Amino acid sequence: MSTYITPFRIGIPQQQLDDLRNRLDGTRWPAPLPGDGWDTGVPTTWLRGLVDYWRTEYDWRAAESELNAYPQFTTEIDGQTIHFLHVRSPEPDAMPLLMTHGWPGSVVEFLDVIGPLTDPRANGGDPSDAFHLVIPSLPGFGFSGPVADAGWTVGKIGAAWAELMARLGYERYGVQGGDIGAAVSPQVGRAAPEQVAGVHVNGGPGPFPALPLSEEELASLTDLERDRILRIEAFMQEEFGYIAMQSTRPQTLAYGLIDSPVGQLAWIMDKFREWTHPRNVDPDKIIDRDRLLTNAMLYWLNGTAGSAAYVGYAQDAPWGETLPNSGVPTGAIVFAHDIGIRRYAETENTITHWVDVDRGGHFAAMEEPELLMADIRKFFRDLR
Repeated sequence: MSTYITPFRIGIPQQQLDDLRNRLDGTRWPAPLPGDGWDTGVPTTWLRGLVDYWRTEYDWRAAESELNAYPQFTTEIDGQTIHFLHVRSPEPDAMPLLMTHGWPGSVVEFLDVIGPLTDPRANGGDPSDAFHLVIPSLPGFGFSGPVADAGWTVGKIGAAWAELMARLGYERYGVQGGDIGAAVSPQVGRAAPEQVAGVHVNGGPGPFPALPLSEEELASLTDLERDRILRIEAFMQEEFGYIAMQSTRPQTLAYGLIDSPVGQLAWIMDKFREWTHPRNVDPDKIIDRDRLLTNAMLYWLNGTAGSAAYVGYAQDAPWGETLPNSGVPTGAIVFAHDIGIRRYAETENTITHWVDVDRGGHFAAMEEPELLMADIRKFFRDLR
């Protein structure tokens, strides 16, 4: 197995961009369903507006330049190409921090926090809070895709991330993530407990309780905890369909998403609307349109709709299985949309820091970067 680390630079051929433009120009649009609202999926009127912006104003080359402004690399781990950003701080005593995105996200999620986290001195912060950042693309996602082999569970990804940090020469480091990244990050701690100084997640590290809860257990919960249980139940009733499809028939789904940029965009935007906060606000009013489209472009340009679905949700751990506690100090910031509950997280994590926030959604680094960065800095100050 090669352990080489190879410099990487994004350079999308113009032919791919021309093909995208032609596909967008030739989109076959569905008729709006009655009401054309979000309850039946992404509204046609809203998506037409976003696609028109994509066609006429969005600039991939500008986004490509922004990404290429950060050092990027690839390496092979367990037969899989892994792409990652490696941005070192100018501060010599900076702490290494591994950050992992989720689905339907990408490394684009972290673009607004790279500068302030790596160079707080230049961004009005305390230089003692500086981090060296390692930001990999999950296997099967973006430039780490597609995947050829099965078995990329969060446990295997966690072990791969520990190997990546060892290859980079980091003997002690922190980890952070949300969504799938919040499941992978504790697994890095389990794979390398002597090297991981702390685990920080947004949304809660899990596990989540098996439902339904007994009346006695429900009565023992706080009002905030009961609200989160109700939202978990609502999710299982109203939103679970995409997980069922991606975890059982990802290849069937992939044909439509790989062939239609509008189909791919709609699949992603459905979740950005459901998971940003507040939910009743269109996602492009919360997150910049260019960021939303750049994130979608990493799926489209790499043709990774199928492998991202497969890796993200085809996990082998049964629901409710309790994982071993690594003993690594673990912190969480739980935003308004999120459903983490401390009493359940403590069954398999050493929780030393927990913050509940009354605003913000699932895509913390894009929605509430200042709040997220402040909490990351606070958590790791005592662990450096």
